[in-house]
Amino acid sequence: MTHAIRIHENGGPEVLRWDEIKLEKPGPGEALIRQTASGLNFIDVYHRTGLYKMPLPMVLGSEGAGVVEAVGPGVTSVRPGERVAYAMERGSYAEERLIKADRLVSIPDGISDQQAAAMMLKGMTAQYLIRRIHRVKAGETILVQAAAGGVGLIVCQWAKHLGATVIGTAGSEAKAALAKSHGADHVILYDSEDLVARVRDLTGSAKVPVVYDSVGKDTFMKSLDCLQPLGMMVLFGQSSGAVAPFDPNILAGKGSLFLTRPSLGAYTASREDLVATAKDLFDVVKSGAVKIEVNQTYALKDAAQAHRDLESRKTTGSTVLTM
Repeated sequence: MTHAIRIHENGGPEVLRWDEIKLEKPGPGEALIRQTASGLNFIDVYHRTGLYKMPLPMVLGSEGAGVVEAVGPGVTSVRPGERVAYAMERGSYAEERLIKADRLVSIPDGISDQQAAAMMLKGMTAQYLIRRIHRVKAGETILVQAAAGGVGLIVCQWAKHLGATVIGTAGSEAKAALAKSHGADHVILYDSEDLVARVRDLTGSAKVPVVYDSVGKDTFMKSLDCLQPLGMMVLFGQSSGAVAPFDPNILAGKGSLFLTRPSLGAYTASREDLVATAKDLFDVVKSGAVKIEVNQTYALKDAAQAHRDLESRKTTGSTVLTM
């Protein structure tokens, strides 16, 4: 028997339960892993509250790291004793788990389990945002909403490494300072400054070719107004709530804008894309250009408190639950 944090109903952090669970031996294509760390992400809140509907009961968590204990028939991608990490495979709030072996990637030397657990979902998201959806280039200026968040800090560092000028937004002076220390050239306090006016000022009225927005409802329309004609609006989260339905003609009126609502699952659906995305991430972290800092650590049993702190925006950067 082992333990996991499960929910049996949707609701607040109080619905998280420390349950004893039984695991079978790994079947064909599966691996049994002993987990050492699980990443904490806002999608976990969406699953807990029911914003994203999932069958119940369910073990929360979408990324983690650990050691392979055993593999099932036909598995050749990983081996027992290997350190591995994964993302977008629900069930990481657990001491042990079964998982599809082809969704695991090896953790290279020089990267800790906690770093790996903290970087997989956020780091691979950053990779497809700035290397695939809009390939950030040297000399251009980009806008990153919630720049002090987990994805934001990675995007700021990586984009700066690529030679871009990074404008970030934050909700406090402390978070603005954090974003600046991670590559943001300018940080706008969205609660007290006029975002659109500041972006115009910083870009000489040119505005930006791309906005990366994980906030959603509270920032969406302002993000559109920060884009230059033919610009790309990348909505990859909704921490403030879902964006209300709107007339697509708005995009035409603001300069034939592009809008995408991507997911990591789609961008890493194939084994080939998963391995390539993870390698790109691991390489930039190992080079030192992107630093993965675990700013908060909670015991797995304390997952409810971790959720409270995440929702109240008390956390910055990456947070992990340890087993």
